[in-house]
Amino acid sequence: VLDKFGYFSTESNGHLSEYLPWYRRTQNDVKKWSSLSNWIHGETGGYLRVCNEKRNWFIEDYPKYLKKSGINLNDYKRSSEHGSYIIEAIETGKKYRGHFNVINNKTISNLDEDCVIESTGYVSSKGLQMIKGIKLPLQCASLCSTSIDVQRMAVKAAVNGDVELLKLAVLQDPLVSSVCSSEEVWRMVDEMLVAQEKWLPQFKSKINSIKRNLKKIRNYKYNKSVKGILKKTKIKREKRSVLVEKEAFNL
Repeated sequence: VLDKFGYFSTESNGHLSEYLPWYRRTQNDVKKWSSLSNWIHGETGGYLRVCNEKRNWFIEDYPKYLKKSGINLNDYKRSSEHGSYIIEAIETGKKYRGHFNVINNKTISNLDEDCVIESTGYVSSKGLQMIKGIKLPLQCASLCSTSIDVQRMAVKAAVNGDVELLKLAVLQDPLVSSVCSSEEVWRMVDEMLVAQEKWLPQFKSKINSIKRNLKKIRNYKYNKSVKGILKKTKIKREKRSVLVEKEAFNL
């Protein structure tokens, strides 16, 4: 992306590839651009795996922490996460510069005002002040707008229970559109709605009709799909786990 667009992306390969149509089209693409060295480097379901592992470790570790008289924090370093610095800035007035997720509101002038952005701002006793009037290069703004439009359609479809708009949103998703035909997208969304029916009450009346249609077409075959790289989720720790403490206290 840096080579082609002339601008550096702050996201990892894996995260950035979720928004672009060029790096997961084929099995060779996945091998070339993905790595299991870290969960953010393109691993399929990497974030889910890490969250599940943390949950599993907490189930085992947390009761033990509660039984302790207290953890001596003198040997721990402050985390690099924004949270404590934001609180410090608000309470003490010490200015803190960071990158924050906010409603755009003209912060980036060539993106929709109501979209959510991540951009530079300052926190102090006066609260959060974003640096306004930033203008992205045209090619970068175009990439962002593609995702914004897809997300806008998906949200509107979810709020209104609009199956057709949902399918159009999925159809225009950069990853989906790079590998799926429109017929495959329509079928895939139908299957997804049926599989997740209990969490999608706004689509209930449409799902009943979809079920009947799916029964008529039983042996539908998709084109050969591209498989992502996977890592097995650890259910129980093999040795004493310090991952939770390491990540929480930045050891």
